[in-house]
Amino acid sequence: MKISWSQYDPGAAWDELLAGPGRPRPHAQQLTRYLASLTPKQLGRRQEAAERAIVEMGITFTVYSEGQNIDRAWPFDIIPRVIAASEWRGIEAGLKQRLTALNLFIDDIYNEQRILADGRFPRELIETSGNFLPECRGVRPAHGAWAHICGSDLVRDADGTVYVLEDNLRVPSGVSYMLENRIVTKQVFPELFAHQRILPVDDYPSLLFDTLASLSPRPLDYPEVVVLTPGIYNSAYFEHAYLAQSMGAELVEGGDLVVADDDCVYMRTIAGLERVDVIYRRVNDTFLDPEVFRPDSLLGVPGLMRAWRAGNVAIANAPGAGVADDKLVYAYVPDIIRYYLDQEPILPNVPTYACVRPDECAYVLEHMDELVVKPVNESGGYGMLIGPAASRDEIEKFRRLVKQQPRNYVAQPVLHLSTAPTLVKGHLEPRHLDLRPFSLQGERSAVTAGGLTRVALVKGSLVVNSSQGGGSKDTWVIQDGEY
Repeated sequence: MKISWSQYDPGAAWDELLAGPGRPRPHAQQLTRYLASLTPKQLGRRQEAAERAIVEMGITFTVYSEGQNIDRAWPFDIIPRVIAASEWRGIEAGLKQRLTALNLFIDDIYNEQRILADGRFPRELIETSGNFLPECRGVRPAHGAWAHICGSDLVRDADGTVYVLEDNLRVPSGVSYMLENRIVTKQVFPELFAHQRILPVDDYPSLLFDTLASLSPRPLDYPEVVVLTPGIYNSAYFEHAYLAQSMGAELVEGGDLVVADDDCVYMRTIAGLERVDVIYRRVNDTFLDPEVFRPDSLLGVPGLMRAWRAGNVAIANAPGAGVADDKLVYAYVPDIIRYYLDQEPILPNVPTYACVRPDECAYVLEHMDELVVKPVNESGGYGMLIGPAASRDEIEKFRRLVKQQPRNYVAQPVLHLSTAPTLVKGHLEPRHLDLRPFSLQGERSAVTAGGLTRVALVKGSLVVNSSQGGGSKDTWVIQDGEY
């Protein structure tokens, strides 16, 4: 018995492959037709082959559980998520617009602060931000870019509208899994790539290296670029090692680097000290330099901020870029785009209630059982309340938290996230998903063709994070003659 799309019903959600039972979307027709030629058993064998490949390739992520670090194989579903290139063109333009405006905002906040003086952004939100670093005042990074790599989380609502859910501007992760998902999918569905024009993603390491190289303080064709990792126990260590190897860059820990008397950064090698031009850091701000931030940090490099401020080394993402990685700042991004670019936002925000505003806080407290309430500086789906799925005790707990620290919380309506067919126990069922494309900005800007699709493997769940039971899919941007 073959796969039957007439029995696949996404319900009220927008499905990425089908407009309804037996009704594939135009850009997904070739994929759905091919899948319908397979039996559930054949599809299951492909899934098993993918899972074996993931184990053999050592694609893992780390879960922190009960004081232990547990490495697990990357959870992957073989049914791709498909996007038409004509639609992607608009999304790509919106992401470039957004990152350009956010970099102008960060640069302004650490220098002239025009947006504050003009009353277009509340000064108190900067003064109370845990991500604002006074130590970065007066710095002018190359090309005016502070956030060089941005992972924006996109969601599609039931009416088909694509929203930006949040911007990740500090140390966004996940791009290595996007690349590995494509490698695995090519292994299990090679025939599909022979007959469809799927935009490539495997050029990302070279795009990343070019972006980082463009930041070098020395005019070299091949500047010394290193990836600074916290070490093997970090949950994203697989990605740190993967990207360093893919770029031909050195993977280093804090102890491998030293700042000399000339305020330059050097790498310890068997041949002696070698100057470093660009550091792609995967270490959080406050651990970067024990001379300036946490004196107990063993992950950073003493004197690193001094070398960066002197312009002798570039750091990506720059220290302090996280000032825009705040869910309260997120609420103002449409206004930030209008202020700096004099343009209307191409991609909309999810409607957001900032609890620091008394009238909006009152609404949130009254309607908490209908909303998603988020702490402004958490990530990974931690620390948030999904009101319709929460117990009365959980809601009351969050009411107390919001009343105590309204600056620390925002709320949003519950979106009916789009779905895509996912292989579950031998048959296809709709599961909710999001999308994290990666945008780069240095001398030039670029956006990945698609990104990392994360999928909630539990039926009805909206939580897509791998650390909380989510999985992922390959993301295909299909050329349809308009890209």
